[in-house]
Amino acid sequence: MRHFGQIAPEVRKRLFHQEPCTFTADSPARLLSTALGATLYSPATRPRLADDILKQAARGVVSMVLCLEDSIDDADVPVGEENLVRRLNDLAKRSDIDVPLLFVRVRTPEQIPDLVRRLGPAVRLLSGFVLPKFTETRGMPFLEALSAAEAATGHRLFAMPVLESPDLLYRESRVQTLEGIFRAVDKYRDRVLALRLGVTDFCSSYGLRRGPDMTAYDVQIVASVIADVVNMLARADGTGFTVTGPVWEYFRVQERMFKPQLRQSPFLEVEAVELRSKLIEHAMDGLLREISLDRANGLLGKTCIHPSHVLPVHALSVVSHEEFTDAQDILRPERGGGGVLRSAYTNKMNEVKPHRAWAERTLLRAEAFGVANEDIGFVELLAAGLSD
Repeated sequence: MRHFGQIAPEVRKRLFHQEPCTFTADSPARLLSTALGATLYSPATRPRLADDILKQAARGVVSMVLCLEDSIDDADVPVGEENLVRRLNDLAKRSDIDVPLLFVRVRTPEQIPDLVRRLGPAVRLLSGFVLPKFTETRGMPFLEALSAAEAATGHRLFAMPVLESPDLLYRESRVQTLEGIFRAVDKYRDRVLALRLGVTDFCSSYGLRRGPDMTAYDVQIVASVIADVVNMLARADGTGFTVTGPVWEYFRVQERMFKPQLRQSPFLEVEAVELRSKLIEHAMDGLLREISLDRANGLLGKTCIHPSHVLPVHALSVVSHEEFTDAQDILRPERGGGGVLRSAYTNKMNEVKPHRAWAERTLLRAEAFGVANEDIGFVELLAAGLSD
């Protein structure tokens, strides 16, 4: 797998100063947690699930969740499990395919060993399980079941807990809940690939739903939870985890109240005015703004429910040439003693010690998503992906 692998090599060469690396499900966890990118959810009941997985992989999807929880009716769980097992076994019989990182979102801890047993050798296609409504009390049985399944099969399995419990939202229980979550995931640190935010569930506790003109950060009660999750679970001191951005619910807008949030000039410069209109029509201007705010607030990657959301997430994950140059300068061995230096672009101050953690994360993101050429911005990346 590699990000933008669906784009022709000669196009990638034009776009990238440093191309995205290749990786597999067996790559180091630190790289995989960064490379998750846009994680596309799909109901496990889909009749053509195996074909859907291959189709999305060919379009640039590198991580998928096959959902047995909220995306399907309670009565359809047995059918979903049976379909999941059958389709993954179909895929496992084919030796000529590359599949994304695949995770199963389960409802109960007991489903983990049961599904692993039923999958048999096809379990090798799974990278792990998504654990819903995660708290310390509720989550520990899931983590214990996953650890036991890994030991029984000898196959590495990761957990991705979803932070969506009302206890995490309510002010009076939030800190205690976060402390418990940290104890649980810290105990199984080697098995936790990333923490996922369930913002839709947060909103439902108050009967809220953000519109296509609003981001999660415009809903203050949600923004406050994101801030506290990052504060306690995503620190850059070695104790933190990758936390992914919330789902964007919209893929077409019939009517909007506010002006579009995409400036015209980046699109005029590369003659992509039609692309801008298409993005606005499909509510992508709000998505692009939320992705940018995710990054500014310490989140990486995003839960996606529509294939059209994948490319914007990946395009805005590419490291700019300016970011890459700054990060390299900050991390030069001779800078070990600290100090302040003017950036190579002569437009900012780089302070070595305070910016070191940022620089290290930036270079890891550069490895996963690549570094754009000096004259390439997100518009060119989007245009190249859409025209492929």
